[in-house]
Amino acid sequence: MTTVGYARVSSTGQDLAVQIEKLEAAGCDKTIREKRSGVDAGRPELRRCLDYLREGDTLLVTKIDRLARSTSDLYRIISRLTGKGAAFKVTDDPAIDTTSRTGKLVMGILALIAEFENDIRSERQMDGIKKAKERGVRFGRKLQLVPEKVKQIRKLRAAGSTVPEIIRQIGLSKASVYRALGR
Repeated sequence: MTTVGYARVSSTGQDLAVQIEKLEAAGCDKTIREKRSGVDAGRPELRRCLDYLREGDTLLVTKIDRLARSTSDLYRIISRLTGKGAAFKVTDDPAIDTTSRTGKLVMGILALIAEFENDIRSERQMDGIKKAKERGVRFGRKLQLVPEKVKQIRKLRAAGSTVPEIIRQIGLSKASVYRALGR
């Protein structure tokens, strides 16, 4: 059973020393360090840390915001740890400790808040999409086979160009060229 500390600062100009000191004082066997924004989903050292943890291990951070920037992000990380049988603790907030009943309760409440945040975000997003559609906004890729291209394809074909020549010249797929010729 290993206690793994994760220390993170947002930029290269910041110092990890305070976090590392607290993690070592709390008895970390290994400390993984990262200088990268918490908003950045591609934090390689965090990934390495989570991959390293095994059943019975504990992940320790000094503050919850060093691990995650949103409740939903935190919940995803904690779910991954729980799935592995690993625990989670925060040195500066002893209430967050998944090895205790109270800590599990706190994490359960945070999970509900994360789900609530996701539901609200999804509702807002769907409302925004609906309003944009009402204003005539089109979503997805722009059409490649516009009327001008259809005319150009037909003109080239009438002039004796082969389909492969048209494909190279126009830059559309074979299916698009045949679709234009069939209209």
